[in-house]
Amino acid sequence: MTLTLPDDPALTRFRADELLMELACGLYAARHISRGAAARVAGVDEDAFESELARRGISNGYTPDDLRADLAALDRLLGE
Repeated sequence: MTLTLPDDPALTRFRADELLMELACGLYAARHISRGAAARVAGVDEDAFESELARRGISNGYTPDDLRADLAALDRLLGE
């Protein structure tokens, strides 16, 4: 895919890799793409992308309710 941006002075201060990271983080934060897909868009591995998300304060979407549900499922599976 080729993405063409307008020749706007506001964009000249950004490098291509920075714009790709911005796009990836925005799409991930809006839950349009997965973390893996976003890492590929940004051109980094998933660990580096996860670090960038943390630096920006973008949640991975795993909530306390998700944790409680997972723990309850484990309890059921383990018979505890």
